Amino acid sequence: MSTKDITITVNGTERELSVEPRRLLVHAIREDLDLTGTHIGCDTGNCGACTVYQDGEAIKSCLMFAVQADGSDVTTVEGMQDLPEAGMGRSDDLHPIQEGFRQMHGLQCGYCTPGMIMAGKALLEKDSDPSEATIRENISGNLCRCTGYQNIVKSIQYAADVFNDREPPESPVENPDSGGTAAADGGVDCGTGCGCDAGVDLDREYPADTAGDGGAER
Repeated sequence: MSTKDITITVNGTERELSVEPRRLLVHAIREDLDLTGTHIGCDTGNCGACTVYQDGEAIKSCLMFAVQADGSDVTTVEGMQDLPEAGMGRSDDLHPIQEGFRQMHGLQCGYCTPGMIMAGKALLEKDSDPSEATIRENISGNLCRCTGYQNIVKSIQYAADVFNDREPPESPVENPDSGGTAAADGGVDCGTGCGCDAGVDLDREYPADTAGDGGAER
């Protein structure tokens, strides 16, 4: 198949590529440019793991051909630390959104995190102080199967605090006495009485397996 020469500015650097017309932007980013922070999840535009920031908008790079991005400016998660906003918070080198995800425990397995960060960046570029409802609406195209979204929202709110010269909350991970919660779901009780909001008792002693079969009931 014939190829087309394209030029894309990626994370501030102009990159020239020769790609087949059918090549998706996400594959060009990951395989041709070796920027593997952009993840591939569904290949249908549903999960948002492939979200990047292109010409002022959050776009799903699995829904765009690389040739469609010719001449555009693309930022991936690898370029966040090089943006002017990096270092505005408590960290010397992290972008406020990255710092928010770190401080507020906005990730668990981390697969959705790059896409969430880029979606959050796009939102804060347009609205530096969004409401919780606005944050939830704007990340609704990005799926997370681990966190329950509570701390993802808090992470973006953390970045908004930094951008608006407010003191962001203390990290519940680094400061467990801060009154916050490090639970991935925000410590919300599911309502069944299971105690899922109580956290994990790391000192609990479990009975030994005397049956030798894993303790399975017969």
